[in-house]
Amino acid sequence: MEALDNEEMLLVLQQSLAKKRVLLVDRHASARESLRAMLSALGVTMVHGAGNSAEVIRQVKGNRFDIILSDFILEDGRDGQQLLEELRHAHLIPLATVYMIITSERGYNNVVALAELAPDDYLIKPFNADQLQQRLVRCIYKKHVLRKIYEQIERGALQEAIVACDRVIQQQPLYQYDALRFKGELLHSLGKSAEAEEVYRRVLEGRAVPWAKMGLATALKERNALDEAEKLAEQVTSEAPDFLAAYDFLAAVHEAKGRLAEAQQALQRASEVSPNNTLRQRLVGDIAVRNGDLLAAEKAYGKVLERHRGSSLKTVDDFANLARVLVERGDTEASRKVVTEMRRDWRGDKQAELAALVTESLCLQNEGQGTKAKQLVEQALEMQGKVVSEAAAKGRAVSQRVAVDLAHACFATGNEAAGKDLIRQLAAENNEDRHLLDHIDNVFQRTGQVEAGKALLDQVGKEIVDLNNRGVMAARAGDFAGSVQLLVQAAEQVPNLQFLVNAAKAIFTLLERQGWDAELAAKGYEFLQRAQQKDRKNPKVISARELYSTIARKYNVPQGGANP
Repeated sequence: MEALDNEEMLLVLQQSLAKKRVLLVDRHASARESLRAMLSALGVTMVHGAGNSAEVIRQVKGNRFDIILSDFILEDGRDGQQLLEELRHAHLIPLATVYMIITSERGYNNVVALAELAPDDYLIKPFNADQLQQRLVRCIYKKHVLRKIYEQIERGALQEAIVACDRVIQQQPLYQYDALRFKGELLHSLGKSAEAEEVYRRVLEGRAVPWAKMGLATALKERNALDEAEKLAEQVTSEAPDFLAAYDFLAAVHEAKGRLAEAQQALQRASEVSPNNTLRQRLVGDIAVRNGDLLAAEKAYGKVLERHRGSSLKTVDDFANLARVLVERGDTEASRKVVTEMRRDWRGDKQAELAALVTESLCLQNEGQGTKAKQLVEQALEMQGKVVSEAAAKGRAVSQRVAVDLAHACFATGNEAAGKDLIRQLAAENNEDRHLLDHIDNVFQRTGQVEAGKALLDQVGKEIVDLNNRGVMAARAGDFAGSVQLLVQAAEQVPNLQFLVNAAKAIFTLLERQGWDAELAAKGYEFLQRAQQKDRKNPKVISARELYSTIARKYNVPQGGANP
C-alpha cells in the first residue's frame, strides 16, 4: 500500500492506534484475554470484551467503539459476518468503526469479497502482534481517507457526501472503488437513478464486481427496466452464489411482477446459503404466508425465534408471527406453547400480553369456543388502548402486526365495528407498507369479507389523497404557513410515512423562508424521526433528512440535539 510507505505517516497511525477504544468478541474468555494482551503490547488500553451477541448489543449501545475484533464463530450458531449485518442494519455502530473478523478458515477471504456488508478486514489464525498491528493500521488509514464521506452521511448531508466521494476518487486512486460504491448508493438514495447507473457502469468497465452489477440492476429496476434488471441479478447469483443481496433483489423483482412463488423461491435459496440471517427469514415467512405455504412460514418464523433466543434483537412480533401461522394451520396447542414462551421472555410487557390475549382468542375461536373468545377480545381491546398510550408516552412503536391480528379476532367474534375501526387506522397509517396491507387482505379473506375489505381500503386511500392534497395545494398557492398547518394536522391525525414526511418538509421549507423557529423546528424534527422509524432508507425520508440538515447548517443550530 503506497500511502503507508511513508514512515512518518506510519508512525502517526501506530500512535493513534493506542488511543482507540476496542471491543473484543469471542465466546472463549481465554481467547479474549490473549487478544487483550496482544493489544496491550501495542499500547492499546481501552479494551472491552463480550462473550455473546446480546452482550455486544449492550456494549455498543453504551460505548462508541473505534475497533471491533470479532471471532467468526459466535456462541449462538451465528457468525461474525451476521453480527456485522445486524449491527449495521440497526445503526448500532458508525461507518467509521473498524470491524475485523478473526477466523481459522483460509477460504474466508472469498466470503468477504462477496459479502453485501463486508468487514473491513479479516485475520487468519494464528497471528502475532505485528501482524495485528499492520492490519489495524491499514484499516485505520482507510477509515481516515473515507472519513469525510462517513461524516456527511451521518449528518444527513448526502449531497456533500457525494462531493466527498468525488474528492477521494480524484485524490486517492487506491480507494476509488470504495468511494464509487458509496457514490452509487448515495445517488440511488436521493432518487438519482440515472446518475447512479452511470457510476455503476463506470465501475464495471474496470472491474466486474458483484456489488456494481447489483447497483446497476437496482438503478434499472427504478426506471422499470425489470427484465434487464432481473437478468443482471441472475448473472450475479450464477457467478457469485454467496452474494445474497442478489437473491433478495430477485425476490423483489418477482414480487413486482406478481410472481410470488418465484419470489419465495429466491429468498429460500438465500436462506439456504445463510440460514442464520433472521431478517431474511422473516421475509421468507411473510411471503410464504401470502403464498399459502404455511409449513414454510412456520419453519422460517421458527428459525427467527431460534436465532434470537436470548438476544436483545428479538421482538414480540417474532412470537406473534409464529403463533398466528400455527393457529392458521389448526395447531392451537403449538401456538399456545409459543405464547407461553413469549410471556416468559416478555414478562410485564403490555404489548406481549396483548399478543397473548389475541392469540388465545383466535385459538378458542378455532376450537369452537366463541363465547370465551369474545370475552378475550374485549380484554384485548382494552389492553390495546393501554399499549397505545404507553407507547406514546415512551416514544415507542406499537406492533402493527398484533393490531391486525386483533382486528382479525374482532371480525371472528362478531365485533365488526371495532375490527373496521382498527383496520381503517392501520391502513391509513401504513399505506406504503405492502407487507402489512397484504396481512390485512389475508384477514379479510379468512373472515369472508373480501369485497367489504376492498371497499374499506379504497375509501381509506381516497381519504388519504384528499387530506394530503389540501396541504399540497396550499403550498402551491404560496400559502406556506397555511400548508404547514394543514399538513401538521394531517400527520397528527394519520401519522403515515407520507404525511410525516410532507409535514416535516413543509416545516423545514417555512423555516428556510421565514427564519428559525425552535418550537416549529422541534415539531418538524419529531415528524422526521417518526418517519425514520417506519423506513429510514425510504428516498422520501432521506430527502426530508437532507433538507433538515441543510436548514440546520444554514442557521448554525444543533440538529434537534442529535443528528437525525
